Amino acid sequence: MLRWSVTFFVIALIAAVLGFGGLAGSAAYLAKILFFVALIVFVVSLVSGRRRIDV
Repeated sequence: MLRWSVTFFVIALIAAVLGFGGLAGSAAYLAKILFFVALIVFVVSLVSGRRRIDV
């Protein structure tokens, strides 16, 4: 998911350089959303990995 975030960020940069403002804004917004989702998934996996139930 982090890879998709970086991909959309690169697309946003290229679109901004070429003058496609609407596309750049949309790609940057998607990159930001995917980055925060990846960050939340990472934190949840860290928290859930610490809790082990020994039987």
